[in-house]
Amino acid sequence: MRAGLAILLLAAALAGCSAVAPYPTYPAAAETGEPEGERVAVCYDRLASSPAEVQKSAQAQCPPATRAARLDIDYRLDYCPLLLPGRATFACVPQKK
Repeated sequence: MRAGLAILLLAAALAGCSAVAPYPTYPAAAETGEPEGERVAVCYDRLASSPAEVQKSAQAQCPPATRAARLDIDYRLDYCPLLLPGRATFACVPQKK
């Protein structure tokens, strides 16, 4: 019985390792003084994802001719699961020409 449980836990842990790539989620509410424009957010694990990967994931959500500017990071687990506890919120600001 214990061996079966250990195998099941190991399999779940290994399956979870492949699912730690940053992915889109709901952004945090806008606060006074933040840039105007569309807001996007990314769930990520800071141990498994580099800041560049998180930035790239956010940039992919922004419309063309904008850049993802990081506004905030939180760990409230409201919109992100325990395996990817960080939520980075970005504003899609127009690129300067």
